[in-house]
Amino acid sequence: MSGSMGARKILDLLDLTLLDSGASEEELAGLCDLASRHRTAAVCVFPEHAEFVKGLIDPVVSLALVAGGFPRGSDSPDEIFDAVSEAASKGADEIDCVLEPNDDPSFPGRSELAKLIAMREASQGLILKVILESPLLDERSLRAVTRMALAAGADFVKSCTGKRGVCSDEAAAIMAEEVSRHCLSFEGRPGVKVSGGISKREDAERLITIVEGRDGSITGKGRMRIGASSLIQDLVDGGLGRN
Repeated sequence: MSGSMGARKILDLLDLTLLDSGASEEELAGLCDLASRHRTAAVCVFPEHAEFVKGLIDPVVSLALVAGGFPRGSDSPDEIFDAVSEAASKGADEIDCVLEPNDDPSFPGRSELAKLIAMREASQGLILKVILESPLLDERSLRAVTRMALAAGADFVKSCTGKRGVCSDEAAAIMAEEVSRHCLSFEGRPGVKVSGGISKREDAERLITIVEGRDGSITGKGRMRIGASSLIQDLVDGGLGRN
């Protein structure tokens, strides 16, 4: 597998991430320069950095804002609605939002559905990526919450924040399977975003291959994303980001 996947394919899927409320303008400018030079799918930052980043990134790169609590998602649908609405008003192209898991045997239940509806309504038609925190979920819970997120209108189901565990091969496979099943029964073509612990090219290649192996239509930045902060450095350092 190693060496068989083009760098351009990986870069096209990359949401280049800097989620640090104390990030300096120099750090943010560096992020924007990397994203613009290598034409990543998006940059992913907090709403307070939206105006600065929007002014620096190439228009081909989408602005993704994380709203509604990070790494822990808000427990209040009203708070989620307000936070996502504010992010949408700041020029976001995409919204990433954590759906906080819990240990209740009924998870996901009415509370989660209310949060998902708040996310969808407040995002005002922007691309919505729902972060499921898969490292905290067993298979039943991950499958159930993936189905609920998709039914509520999520454009992407995202594996995790990376702050409470990494994206496992199993989680990537489960999300891809559930997206594939959803598309058999419903309109729309949602996608999968793998995030958490992806710092090397081989990590990205493996996870992309797992997702595409479950459903070959989950490909391209409209259906597949990779969330990472340091992956691009591995690509560039290896001479792969210069094409």
